[in-house]
Amino acid sequence: MSEKTLGITAKKSEDFSEWYTQIVQKAELADIRFGIQGFIVHRPWAFKISRKIYEYFEKEVEKDNHEPFLFPIAIKEKNLKKEAEHAGFTPEVFWVNEAGSEKLEERFALRPTGEAQIYPMYSLWIRGNKDLPLKGYQSRITVFRNEKTTRPFLRGREFMFFETHDVFATHKEAIAQVKKDLNICKKIMTQKLKIPFLFFKRPEWDKFMGADETFTPDTLMPDGKRNQLASTHDLGTNFAKAFNIKFLDKDEKTKYPYQTCFGPGIWRQMAALIAIHGDDQGLILPFEIAPIQIIIIPIFSKSNKKDSERILKKCEEIKKELSNYEVKIDNSDNTPGFKYNQWELKGVPLRIEIGPKEVKEKKVTIKRRTDRKQINTTLKSLKKEIQKQALELDKQIKENAEKYFKDKIKDASSLEKVKKIIRKYRGFIRVPFCSTGKEGKKCADILKEKTEGGVVCGNLYPKPEIPKKDDKCIICDKKAKQIVYVAKSY
Repeated sequence: MSEKTLGITAKKSEDFSEWYTQIVQKAELADIRFGIQGFIVHRPWAFKISRKIYEYFEKEVEKDNHEPFLFPIAIKEKNLKKEAEHAGFTPEVFWVNEAGSEKLEERFALRPTGEAQIYPMYSLWIRGNKDLPLKGYQSRITVFRNEKTTRPFLRGREFMFFETHDVFATHKEAIAQVKKDLNICKKIMTQKLKIPFLFFKRPEWDKFMGADETFTPDTLMPDGKRNQLASTHDLGTNFAKAFNIKFLDKDEKTKYPYQTCFGPGIWRQMAALIAIHGDDQGLILPFEIAPIQIIIIPIFSKSNKKDSERILKKCEEIKKELSNYEVKIDNSDNTPGFKYNQWELKGVPLRIEIGPKEVKEKKVTIKRRTDRKQINTTLKSLKKEIQKQALELDKQIKENAEKYFKDKIKDASSLEKVKKIIRKYRGFIRVPFCSTGKEGKKCADILKEKTEGGVVCGNLYPKPEIPKKDDKCIICDKKAKQIVYVAKSY
């Protein structure tokens, strides 16, 4: 890539869609030229970032006593259709009908999600109370859905997936697990990814197919659309009954267990990481998640070969000194300016510059990716200064994200106000609403039509906001029973 084509030419605040497209392409996150719509090539930089996100979730769910397993990619057609609501996935799946030149006796689907492949096996593994709770997960997998509109890390026909599937003797245990799932999300989103969000309980008409209740952490992208970062579901006994999962309880009675499933959206979190933290120069990555945390750029002397040798030697010494970090020396033939722009585009958190002056004075120059502040320090103090600057960078990323998110919630007491706000404003709109039960769907459909895509995201969880005494539903004018959040959505 030449210096002329390296940088981002679109402004995030003016044309987010083009800005996002350029980031994905120019920061070498994905290549969409694979040739089949919705199937992308994950390039090394993005794959290393997503691998770290996987690692965070694997560590947390294993601390919560989940065991890893790996199921085949195939799902029997009859299993996919066993749970009545869950069968709604069938229009979205890819079917395999042939093997070579021969028709298969029984076609099978490529996994859109894991319930219909995992739960038939659970019915074989679970017999008595001693087999519960059963807590398993599969990670670093992909799933397949026939999405009509696709975009890297937001919607695809094949996308990265992570799922837990848990079985309990009581509903109380299942609800406790839902809360644990949300706490795991909160820990990783706030501490690792620095992504701000709200927890919602989804309305009845927008819950997971086959679930009794669905809960999600949602954030907002710069174009004002909701980005669902994960979901966790109280499945009740719906799938247990469909797949004949039973256990003999302590009272010697055969019962159906209660189930939950939890799906952190690895792709969606990547999209939020790109969109919320990035600026007009490219990605901005939290220190821990960056594939390269520190880039060392030697500033060679054009006229003095010995100086250049001393500079490179000093770079190698510094890299060795910082061996507990992910460090790279850019010893390419590119100009220093090109290197600065390239690594800023990729979001490398800290840059160290070493030239003749730094070698002579035994000092180094550090630059933060966030505010580009220059810090000068001695070689002796380098390790301590790197620790300090890494913390400061993460603090700035978190503060900037929280500031961005803070101004993304507005109130409206009528449909006209919602329509006015949604045309000009990018974010959540908090409104009084009649119900998030089935009876509220008619009002939700009208809302979506009148606002050209505004949807009811749900009400806050675990502490829903209470409408005022005189609040009326913005659609039907009946007494409001809920305060819900509205936004356009991907």
